[in-house]
Amino acid sequence: MIRILQLKIPVTHTREQLLDKITRELHITKEQIDSWKIHKRSIDARKEPVKYVYQIDVCTSEEAGILKKSKHNNVMSITEKAYVYPTSGKEKLQHPPVVIGSGPAGLFCAYSLAKMGYCPIVLERGGDAVSRREKVDYFWKTGILDEECNVQFGEGGAGTFSDGKLNTLVKDPFQRGREVLRLFVEAGAPSDILYEQKPHLGTDVLIDIVQNLRRQIIEMGGSFRFYARVTDFILEEDRICGVQINNQETLPCSVAVLAIGHSARDTFTVLHGKKLLMQPKAFAIGVRIEHPQEMITKNQYGSSAPAVLQAAPYKVTHQLGDGRGVYSFCMCPGGYVVNASSERGMLAVNGMSYQARDGRNANSAMVVTVTPEDYKSFHEPGTDALMDGVAFQRYLERRAYELANGKVPIQLFGDFRQNCVSSTFGEVTPCIKGEFEFADLRSVFPKKISDSLEEGITACGKKIKGFDRPDAVLSGVESRTSSPLKIIRDAGLEASVKGIYPCGEGAGYAGGITSAAMDGLHVAEAVIQKYHKIR
Repeated sequence: MIRILQLKIPVTHTREQLLDKITRELHITKEQIDSWKIHKRSIDARKEPVKYVYQIDVCTSEEAGILKKSKHNNVMSITEKAYVYPTSGKEKLQHPPVVIGSGPAGLFCAYSLAKMGYCPIVLERGGDAVSRREKVDYFWKTGILDEECNVQFGEGGAGTFSDGKLNTLVKDPFQRGREVLRLFVEAGAPSDILYEQKPHLGTDVLIDIVQNLRRQIIEMGGSFRFYARVTDFILEEDRICGVQINNQETLPCSVAVLAIGHSARDTFTVLHGKKLLMQPKAFAIGVRIEHPQEMITKNQYGSSAPAVLQAAPYKVTHQLGDGRGVYSFCMCPGGYVVNASSERGMLAVNGMSYQARDGRNANSAMVVTVTPEDYKSFHEPGTDALMDGVAFQRYLERRAYELANGKVPIQLFGDFRQNCVSSTFGEVTPCIKGEFEFADLRSVFPKKISDSLEEGITACGKKIKGFDRPDAVLSGVESRTSSPLKIIRDAGLEASVKGIYPCGEGAGYAGGITSAAMDGLHVAEAVIQKYHKIR
């Protein structure tokens, strides 16, 4: 197969025009092409007109002649690799493996286990996708929170109520990422996610996809239990032999995959009580910032950007004097800020988009990295220092909740700089799922963090014109960027308690939907290679 790199063409092109460009690049006719497909597509907006940059794979009987005549290094021969599912090990499993959590890590781990004959049991503390959507909508409308089924917990995990971004910087020599995207398409995702440089799905599409993945897992021998929170781990000689569900039932198991997500604070506490080896880790905190999407798109793509392009994303960073950075995170083009709380009396925000990305505002988190050294002063008496990161998150979320009486606290950036409560909006009006109220958002954070956010947002105004506009809307608090803990695992991906396999973002081994799903496949490989299948 031949791969063409750096094939540029205006974004308004037709399929026929792209095919013409391919034939000209290879100096062959259309009839000499057996088949072709897009491998990658990105956007080059540095000059007008805005162009797509393609990598195209072509199958042709003329390959040898083309390569011999080609004088450019953008035409090469490639052999396409595919993900290979592992072969079964020999050790006998007494019980089906239990997968705790049905976010991307848990779902893709369960898919692989089910496909290979291990009949996994998926335990999810929240509800299925449909009932979860109803509960989340009810929460945004009334402020009444279900602590077990919300934006953080339920089928699909926290990523279901997000922009659904699928790009990742994780190296992928085993093609796990490609397999994740392939399985998403098989479950109903649009096929363009296989080649877009920055693919995304959107909340509305993800809700259907996670249900289709669940159906596929069940058809292959897996099973699901919703509203099944794991409240204890039963151990024998530092090995798991069962899990307790809802403080009542004990389910025997010799393998338990911990795909619990970054917000399962109660589960972290239980695991710490079992002497499972964990360590505190850095994470990031900050605010959401909203701008008019039209402003962002014009800045990124130019004033005459064609309608074929969706709302433009951005990524900005600023280096502070102390060496740490302020940076955008989880940017949602044409999206919404959402009340993403999961504990009563506390408030956290996140961002989400629908597939169309057609909301009037762009939003992203603007965050500052904090380390165990930064948050040790928030230690709660009577607790272990390991849980200081959780204590810090809860401190911030409690402050945010109290500031606006349970509503999302918001403040215009100009007033954030002046340290005064806003009273009216400018040209930017917020797109927020859930009630909101003006408040002194700056007071949520330690002064060093507030000052860092002010400096970072101001500096980014030199990178994106209008980014630091006074009427940009801030909301808080963004505290769930990643897990505050990492669960230690060995070369075989097991925790210090044998039979427990930490997995995904909550365990500290991923940072987004795709990387979490990839880690789910990785952990499934470890289980499969060690144990013999059940059926």
